[in-house]
Amino acid sequence: MAWRGAEAAPKRSALALAIAVVMLFPTAILAKGASRPSSTTKKSIMNVIDGCWRRDPNWRHHRQQLARCSVGYAGKMTNNIGPNVTRYTVTNDGDDALDPRPGTLRYGATRIEGKVWITFHKDMQIKLEKPLLVSSFTTIDGRGANVHIAGGACLVLLGVTDVIIHGLRIHNCETHEAEEVMGPEGNVVRIDYPDGDAISVIQSRKVWIDHNTLYECADGLIDVTHGSTDVTVSNNWFRNHDMVMLLGHHDDYVEDRNMKVTVAFNYFGPVCDQRMPRVRHGFAHVVNNLYQGWGLYAIGGSTKPSIKSEGNIFIAPNTDLKEITRRIIGNGPRGWKFTSTKDLFENGATFTQTGDAAVDVDPHYSRLQAFRVEKAASVRSLTWSAGVLRCRKRSHSKC
Repeated sequence: MAWRGAEAAPKRSALALAIAVVMLFPTAILAKGASRPSSTTKKSIMNVIDGCWRRDPNWRHHRQQLARCSVGYAGKMTNNIGPNVTRYTVTNDGDDALDPRPGTLRYGATRIEGKVWITFHKDMQIKLEKPLLVSSFTTIDGRGANVHIAGGACLVLLGVTDVIIHGLRIHNCETHEAEEVMGPEGNVVRIDYPDGDAISVIQSRKVWIDHNTLYECADGLIDVTHGSTDVTVSNNWFRNHDMVMLLGHHDDYVEDRNMKVTVAFNYFGPVCDQRMPRVRHGFAHVVNNLYQGWGLYAIGGSTKPSIKSEGNIFIAPNTDLKEITRRIIGNGPRGWKFTSTKDLFENGATFTQTGDAAVDVDPHYSRLQAFRVEKAASVRSLTWSAGVLRCRKRSHSKC
């Protein structure tokens, strides 16, 4: 069944949105047995990304190993590492959007030329005055500190390449008026996309968003739009949010037809309503994720999107809305290629397929992008450590 205007809703404040979503998702409607992820369990096994670096007790001395561990459309992030990387430590939780001070996150993300690997000296909460435009070849690595970006503007990747966002808690992001901010390479830029997303990826490519915890923002949690492609969204914990992930700017924006995004090893829930993801024009490989219920739907799209759902666990809510997918009628051409293979459906969840899984919907990964898809029965373990990891800086301490 196709739906017209299924997602239409006025913009709301982060607080109003949180209240509305909680009203939609009282605890009683969550499927029995569903739970939040935890980083400590004897039953957990590591997915292919985590197994590449987390077993090293000296990870803090080998931080750049992380860049070799990405999979999916982002490929290996080896352009972010090497002997010419500038190591930058955030020591100051302040922010000046036009004249950032050394030691602040904005200074490291905008004022340093070339490759930069950003870490944090201590636990901190950063309230950004205005959206933070992240430069190309930048890694923001929150491991070893409890880092919150909250209560203000959040992250924007605008026209950049080779960016890693890892280990951050991003929440309660607010909308802002169009305004000037310090941009990449120290240039002042006027930003016209202040939607209140946790992470906005705009006209960018080769982006890896891994092991973050995201919730309760004014708009979306992750938006990938305006011709962006080669993006991997992995090991994140999405919770307490309405419109979670948008892939594709607008029905009329045909440049997004070349978009390719991998969504892998993520934990959706509790209290996620819709868009996990919602795709326009492009292709999404949705693989080995755990869905702890939904409000309207889990996976949807409009304007000839292609989605391959593979090896996921879908736990339907205790409502009548058991269907995972939603086909939304927009302004563009109709047609949906939604396929499911080796998924596990619980609590009455259903997945309506359209298209030929063998012919129409296949990721066609390169050698550096390809990875093994695990059985859905393993997904609870594979996603058990989704979100920010509890990494310690002390010697011989694994993440």
